[in-house]
Amino acid sequence: MKNRNYIKDLLYGVCVGDALGVPVEFESREYLKKNPVTKMGFGGAHDQGIGVWSDDSSLTFCLAETIAEGYNHNLLAEKFIAWKYDAYWTATGEVFDIGNATGWAISNLSKGVNPIEAGGNKESDNGNGSLMRILPLVLLLKDLSIQDRFKLTKEVSSITHAHPRSVMACFYYLEFALELIEGKDKFKIYEGLKAKVLDFFNANNDLMTEAHHFDRLLKQNIQELQEDLLQSTGYVMHTLETSIWCLLTTNTYNEAVLKAVNLGDDTDTSGAVTGGLAGLLYGFESIPETWVASIRKGAEINELISSLSS
Repeated sequence: MKNRNYIKDLLYGVCVGDALGVPVEFESREYLKKNPVTKMGFGGAHDQGIGVWSDDSSLTFCLAETIAEGYNHNLLAEKFIAWKYDAYWTATGEVFDIGNATGWAISNLSKGVNPIEAGGNKESDNGNGSLMRILPLVLLLKDLSIQDRFKLTKEVSSITHAHPRSVMACFYYLEFALELIEGKDKFKIYEGLKAKVLDFFNANNDLMTEAHHFDRLLKQNIQELQEDLLQSTGYVMHTLETSIWCLLTTNTYNEAVLKAVNLGDDTDTSGAVTGGLAGLLYGFESIPETWVASIRKGAEINELISSLSS
């Protein structure tokens, strides 16, 4: 475990899962049961070529690059603006997919709004747009207290998604990722987080009223749920639940991301969020070489990984 390059694991984990999902975004679960994704594809609603990744990976790379350069939220905001308006960190020089909340928040950023006040904080603002890009932040959390980990997570999420539920979802996801990096068993992580995260939520008045939205994760055994009880929309809790369910009910990177993508609807984000954790669990070497080889801008991604690894 000591020789693992977790930066490579998580960035390719996210990107490959994302690219697998792009060609079938918005397809129904019923359609994908008859026409399941088994490999990298192309076309679809966005009419993109093979190995093209979406906004999920673009914004993930923006965060990773900001960390490499010395994290601060103003620098991250500048990169988000450059992505939306100048196609920075896109696979093909085109922004072909952007969520409403993310687009609105980046518009605010471009007008000079303070980054930590730019994201929406209404209940209707709980899309998965901060969860999908948050994983590189795990690199900065290891030596922080749980309160400081939450504080930094809140700052990074709030640039586009400031509602407590979105922040809490990002926090849970990153806590899971931290323990994967420590080499713990995925089921032991899941069980351990039940008390740890619920206690943290209940100890903070601002979070206590939102904690019930996490009951499936923190009070039940989500891996025991039948597939038809899970949804794979753009709602942040659906994406978080799907990612943990797919991770716990499969045994390889391939199985996890394909299971997530084939649930339908928001397939690129389901693939990306599941893929990030699966990359950390199984390692970069577990991702099929043909999938990695198809990913656009591999040289740039590898350069980013090197800058974070040095």
